[in-house]
Amino acid sequence: MAYDEDLADRIRELVAGEDHVAEQRMFGGLAFLVNGNMAVAASGEGGLLVRVDPEAAEAWIDADGGVAPMVMRGREMRGWLRVRNGLDEAGLKQWVSRGIAFAGSLPPKQK
Repeated sequence: MAYDEDLADRIRELVAGEDHVAEQRMFGGLAFLVNGNMAVAASGEGGLLVRVDPEAAEAWIDADGGVAPMVMRGREMRGWLRVRNGLDEAGLKQWVSRGIAFAGSLPPKQK
């Protein structure tokens, strides 16, 4: 499944003007990185992937699966959430802001 190009465009608009943000195709989706650290992505499996503080992640997970831990190769990825619900304008802005803020707090990746 290809990533949602409309969602990618909406993310692109939200990160426009942010310092040190780059786009990169990853894991079948389109990721947005801050200083080389992945912050958010339009996922190839649908919805949004968001990198968050692992200590805060549990508070945002919901019972209906609209926000769930990201699972890769059968393993839950600590500090990563898959968001399928609440991606209206305000919701997307909030999730993108969380991802950009957390990725921006990490040391830059060396090239």
